[in-house]
Amino acid sequence: MKLRTIFTILASFGNCFLYSQIGPPPPPSCWPPPCIPIDGGVSILIAVGIAYGAKKINDTNKKNNNFN
Repeated sequence: MKLRTIFTILASFGNCFLYSQIGPPPPPSCWPPPCIPIDGGVSILIAVGIAYGAKKINDTNKKNNNFN
């Protein structure tokens, strides 16, 4: 009975060391700090959003003019 208890205690504490891993790699250093390429596709998305909004406003104005 004592051997079983000792083995159970050792097995439960041994799991902590068996499954441990190395920490994540350090982040890349860059300047300015955000390190985000803003001009990649954001400018295209903004232009498409403005065009879509202008079309919606134009369609709404045409729809309102037809009823008057």
